[in-house]
Amino acid sequence: MSIRPAIGTSQAQATMEGAGVHLHRAFGFQDPSAQDPFLLLDDFRNDDPEAYQRGFPWHPHRGIETITYVLEGTVEHSDSLGNAGNLHAGDIQWMTAGSGILHQEMPTGNARGQMHGFQLWANLPGHLKMTAPRYQDVAAKEIPEVIDDDGTRVKIVIGTFWGKRGPVDGIAADPLYLDIRVPAGVRKRFKVDTYRNTFAYVFDGQARFMDASTPSGVLLEKEVMGQEVNIRDMSGNRTLVRFGTGDEIEVQAGPEGVRFLLVAGTPIKEPVAWHGPIVMNTQAELQQAFTDLRNNTFIKPPDH
Repeated sequence: MSIRPAIGTSQAQATMEGAGVHLHRAFGFQDPSAQDPFLLLDDFRNDDPEAYQRGFPWHPHRGIETITYVLEGTVEHSDSLGNAGNLHAGDIQWMTAGSGILHQEMPTGNARGQMHGFQLWANLPGHLKMTAPRYQDVAAKEIPEVIDDDGTRVKIVIGTFWGKRGPVDGIAADPLYLDIRVPAGVRKRFKVDTYRNTFAYVFDGQARFMDASTPSGVLLEKEVMGQEVNIRDMSGNRTLVRFGTGDEIEVQAGPEGVRFLLVAGTPIKEPVAWHGPIVMNTQAELQQAFTDLRNNTFIKPPDH
């Protein structure tokens, strides 16, 4: 067993998308090879309805899969194929855009006005970019959760972990997508396939991600400044953590515990031609997509 070192951390950056939704982007629209096969991760979290209620009106996708995970509030979705529904707290939707789809996503806060969720984009390999669109809507009650003796809780959205398998299947990147909570002060290891690119996204609490050189039982370093406690070298809210090679990650939770997404996927290693929500292999394919949009031929018949 070898521990994956944390080779880099970065803070999600505030940005605006859709019709004026304020969110934080962990990564996206930069080097597509950095997190291959994943292209983008957005954290849409806000307590002010004015910052999100205008939502994401009708827009196209082609050549990718989008994964929407709702923690608070509701996201109403509809598309050009006639699908419609609502994602509630704890629900997830895995949309394979494939050859093309037009859809909209309109968020509504909970009783306290809170909206929180994530959207992850996963690339499709060239031979699947023009596959027929597909949805997998999964209710919160269908997502298995494993609770370890030390209080660690893991929700398994996709992939197999600790003897349980997530409900989403047939995804090109063969990913692992986990929602993990580690209690205060607990040090924990999680196995990850050696050949998958892996990242963590911390969205509550703090933790230190270890490597093989970190001695067992190391104490957290604390520095008290007034009422604030700073934990040196720890990753906190809205922090993306990128890992090197190895088959496990090890995390030391901070004094309030930590909650993070752990995501891993098999790299596609293909050329990327990318503009907005359309991701193809070549510039010619990308231009064809926009020609299809102009000519109203973007949505393909089922037998195309």
